[in-house]
Amino acid sequence: MTTLSSPYTSPTRSAVLTTRGLVCSASPLAGAVGARVLREGGNAFDAAVATAAVETVTLPPMCGVGGEVFALLYEASGGKVWDITGSGRAPTGATREFFTSRGYSKMPPEGPLTPTIPGEADAWQTILDRFGTRSLAETIAPAIDLAERGFPLPGRIGSYFPAYLDKLNRYPSTSKTLTRNGASYRAGDLLVQPNLAATLRRIAEHGAREFYEGALAAEVAAAVQEAGGLFTREDLAAHRTEVSEAKARTAYRGYEVLATAPPSQGYLPLEILNILEGDDLAAMGHNSADAIHLMAEAVKLAFADRLAYMGDPAVMDNPLDELLDKRFAAARRAAIDPRRASAATHAGALEAVGAGVSPSTSYFCAIDAEGNAVSFVHSLSQYFGSGFVAGDTGITLNDRAGRGFYLDEGHPNVIAPGKRTMNTIQTYMALRDGKPALVGGTPGGDRQPSWNAQMLVNLLDYGLNVQASADAPRWHHFPGSDPATADEPFALRVEEGFDEAALDDLRARGHNVERMPVGVTAGAVQLIAIDPDTGVRSGGTDRRSDGYPMPE
Repeated sequence: MTTLSSPYTSPTRSAVLTTRGLVCSASPLAGAVGARVLREGGNAFDAAVATAAVETVTLPPMCGVGGEVFALLYEASGGKVWDITGSGRAPTGATREFFTSRGYSKMPPEGPLTPTIPGEADAWQTILDRFGTRSLAETIAPAIDLAERGFPLPGRIGSYFPAYLDKLNRYPSTSKTLTRNGASYRAGDLLVQPNLAATLRRIAEHGAREFYEGALAAEVAAAVQEAGGLFTREDLAAHRTEVSEAKARTAYRGYEVLATAPPSQGYLPLEILNILEGDDLAAMGHNSADAIHLMAEAVKLAFADRLAYMGDPAVMDNPLDELLDKRFAAARRAAIDPRRASAATHAGALEAVGAGVSPSTSYFCAIDAEGNAVSFVHSLSQYFGSGFVAGDTGITLNDRAGRGFYLDEGHPNVIAPGKRTMNTIQTYMALRDGKPALVGGTPGGDRQPSWNAQMLVNLLDYGLNVQASADAPRWHHFPGSDPATADEPFALRVEEGFDEAALDDLRARGHNVERMPVGVTAGAVQLIAIDPDTGVRSGGTDRRSDGYPMPE
């Protein structure tokens, strides 16, 4: 098997091994809090909410109370995997005509017009009420403490503050919250967030519905409207987290791989795996030109299908079963030229399966001693989301409407009141004999399908351990689904560490190979693998993040 000749052929450190609970987070403080919850007798679902709450404090470029959630929860007692959908809808005033009449041909990318209704707080409450053992107040107390006392910014997260200083100074409320009188925080500085601490305390005292129906909801809505946005108290009050049995799943190399279903585009890595299944990737060699070419072409095809067919399942019929059908995958695989990159891609014909069609994120994972497992992703969309903090609440709002909706009439993701856009954030699990064998994910917007597929191939085709897989060089194919860039030319973007001969081979096949843009990090993968014979859990945390696997 061909291997990489790079500094990252071997992992930067050993995987963390345990027979009990484990939390893998990009924030060491959040992972430590989650592990402490496990040590004190909480289950994986309690630990997940505690970890998520701390991440909203310690990873402000990536996630927050003004963001959204998708998660997969494996409940060991019943052997079921549950899909948590905590993404929000567009405000009732968010019509296509509202934007086009103001001269927009594409959605604005930032500012108070771009958030959807935040789903983070309600997702916490829903998970604890249905699966947890602790109260919300007890679970988010460490997050409140860290927001109030402050914490030193680690290197990776600290680097985003100077990089996005102009964005943070665009609105006075944001500048007041996330800068030092207009100057940038930097790595090592103490970040204190008293307004966010006060907001979290109100949620702890009154429950998550305070964010949606209480005085806090009134403050958020008033701040958004005063800045020219569209939120109303009624929009906030209408939000609910959805819980369903996981339905986006496929078989691959003897595993059952599950992912978050629409409106998450988590099914995309599953479609990619289906396309890849007919080829012997292991024989091609890890990160060889043959393997990368095949995978990149599969990614392009999957995105073409997503853009053509998928939208909010509440307002349209999504052909999820057809897109994950092995016959459809075979037809898509046949469209790939093994020696030449495609210059354009088109959606696959669903007739292949005999059916028609109706019209800066953070990821972590956790497992407890009983085998309950959580794969959790939450996001503000872009770094620092909309760039707008709602008044004195300390809440940075997401910009999912700006980065997910289109203004093209008839598009599956055209904006409409109360509609959810298809969402880039996603997470996955792989089961063996009905029990979790792998739990994983990464932040990264439209790059997540490429990276999640690479992790699954690294682990299931090439046999890498979780730390080596997380550390290996990564690529992604651009563009994806973002309406701001969807029409740009194809590019295969790679980070340092790939064999130059392989990259030259890819160029010869017609790929436009580019280095990843300056300031773009190739994700922050977190992985847990469970040995079915010994029960040993191994945790891997990306070298590109500040995190470290935290055992119980």
